[in-house]
Amino acid sequence: MNVLLDTPKHDDLIYDVGMHKGEDTDFYLRKGFRVVAFEADPELAGHCRERFQDYIRRGRLTVVEGAIVSPDSMAAGNKVRFYRNRELSVWGTVEAGWAERNARLGTSSSVTEVEAIDFVSALRQHGIPHYMKIDIEGLDIVCVTALGRFRERPDYISMESDKTSLAKIRREIETLAGLGYDSFQAVEQSKIPHSQPPPNLAREGNYVAQQFEPDSSGLFGAELAGEWMSKDAILRRYAFIRLGYYLVGDDGVLNRLRFRGAWRLRSMTVNLLKRLTREAVPGWYDTHARHSSVGAG
Repeated sequence: MNVLLDTPKHDDLIYDVGMHKGEDTDFYLRKGFRVVAFEADPELAGHCRERFQDYIRRGRLTVVEGAIVSPDSMAAGNKVRFYRNRELSVWGTVEAGWAERNARLGTSSSVTEVEAIDFVSALRQHGIPHYMKIDIEGLDIVCVTALGRFRERPDYISMESDKTSLAKIRREIETLAGLGYDSFQAVEQSKIPHSQPPPNLAREGNYVAQQFEPDSSGLFGAELAGEWMSKDAILRRYAFIRLGYYLVGDDGVLNRLRFRGAWRLRSMTVNLLKRLTREAVPGWYDTHARHSSVGAG
């Protein structure tokens, strides 16, 4: 049996895994949290070091540049190929399959080598955070799985849902449940800049009058307004979400139909699914998870 690591948890610490341009880091810092932020794209990491230089100087922000990879990839060496998307920087990835999907959708990538990051080592160095936001295009589950090595767990986690397969969604939820997370929300991301004013009085850190930037992950933890669901309930919800993605998502089957009137069938399907999910279709979802040690509040 593996002995769990006793790395301490810090209630004032947030991990921003997939920092991008700092859309979320800005919010966390303004709320008074310390942040450890991970970014694989060298240009974006440089941009953020410039944007947040004062916070870095004061020790409030640590930027870790490099790509988080699976333990097997770490064994292969200290460098990894990173596919930097030329048109949509948020689609940068180390997963060749994701880069191929992005190419099918009309974007192109340049390839560079970046440092490979062992996430377990990073957790041991910086500590377990109160909240961990993960969005690293195809490898979110690596970060979640790494938590199984530790006795302490973040109070809250969010990760981009892999809608390409209901089996992958089930694996994500089952992995979180195995780590002690028993309450879940599926948050549709495209509406966040227009529909998530931070609550005042604040329930996480300090109140800030934030207008979320596009590509932000938005509110987190105790400030989420939606209903927390059980494992079984969130999987039922994702069954409808996955159906929408399968039919009208990036590689949706209805998008490939070319007969006359196919657009009408697609429109009817979108409207039906909107009524079922009460969200944008196909949408872009983050899974938020609350640990069983956290009171429902």
